[in-house]
Parts: sequence; structure tokens; C-alpha cells
Amino acid sequence: QVQLVESGGGLVQAGGSLRLSCAASRSIFSFNTMGWFCQAPGKQREVVATITSSGRTNYADSGKGRFTISRDNAKNTVYLQMNSLKPEETAVYYCNAQDHQGYWGQGTQVTVSS
Repeated sequence: QVQLVESGGGLVQAGGSLRLSCAASRSIFSFNTMGWFCQAPGKQREVVATITSSGRTNYADSGKGRFTISRDNAKNTVYLQMNSLKPEETAVYYCNAQDHQGYWGQGTQVTVSS
């Protein structure tokens, strides 16, 4: 059973920054891809950023230039640095990991006040 534990969410003013962390219960080398998704109230869950086991990254257009996904293999942790946050980015942020199946964390709330 894989566990993904997110942390780092909270309340921030528009224009501020947050760094989310996702700690995995096993080596993240074993996952083909890890990523961050967000889900706002009444909306579908959508991808924010992904990173492959080789370190290739991909971002949703809305976060390009402001968000950075990274990984620390020694700590089995993936991070999402979010800068210049906007109120419309208020959502629950979920960590995802993929091998032959997908795994989700419990989510961490990010609230951006205007």
C-alpha cells in the first residue's frame, strides 16, 4: 500500500508563495510519473504539474513561469513551488503517483485571498 502525504498548504495573500511537499512511503524511483493536481469547489480535478522518473517536467499553461515541480529522491519527496499565486488558484491540491496504477494523497488546502 502506497501512501502519499501532502503538506505545505495554507492561507496566502494574492501574489504570495507556497511550497507544497508530497512524501511517499516508498522510493519515488519506482514511479513512472509523479504530479500535482488541484480541485476547486464544483470543478473537476485538473493537472498542475508533473515530473517523470528521469526528471522531465510538464506544466499546465496557467502555472508556467510561476510554478516549479521538483523531486528529492533521497527524501522520497516531490515539491511544488508556487509563486505569484492568484485567488482563482484556491483549491485542494493533491499529489499523484503512477506506476502500473495510480495513487493519490489526501490533499492539502490552498487558499489565496484577494
